[in-house]
Amino acid sequence: MGKQADSLAARLGFEQGQVVQEFGWRDDVDDALRSELEELVGGELVDEDYDDVTDGVIVWWRDDDGDLTDMLVDAQTVLDDGALIWLLTPKPGRDGHVGHNEIQEAATTAGLHATSTFAVAPDWSATKLANRGRGR
Repeated sequence: MGKQADSLAARLGFEQGQVVQEFGWRDDVDDALRSELEELVGGELVDEDYDDVTDGVIVWWRDDDGDLTDMLVDAQTVLDDGALIWLLTPKPGRDGHVGHNEIQEAATTAGLHATSTFAVAPDWSATKLANRGRGR
């Protein structure tokens, strides 16, 4: 299992036993990444209808999926304090690519900010979103 520690899924920072909610699943998501995440947390990802507290969220998002700000607000409704939020978008040049400025604007409006982005799968980039904090 040493390989698992080096996996792209592991870079998302989730741990065994955590509940991770998934938004935006469609046929184009990276199934290998999803499988790695499920193995990492030790269970299936919960869907958009899950209404208990979660330890983190992954959002698969494409340019034609609607209002990103609304999605980010919805994704925070059952999050535990300090939970991880990852926005997964198609890489530049792929159908459905979402520009960084659009991500940053939607995140800011939703009370978040984009901190880091990296390639998480052959066709997908992952952007970590964090709470902006108060009283700065």
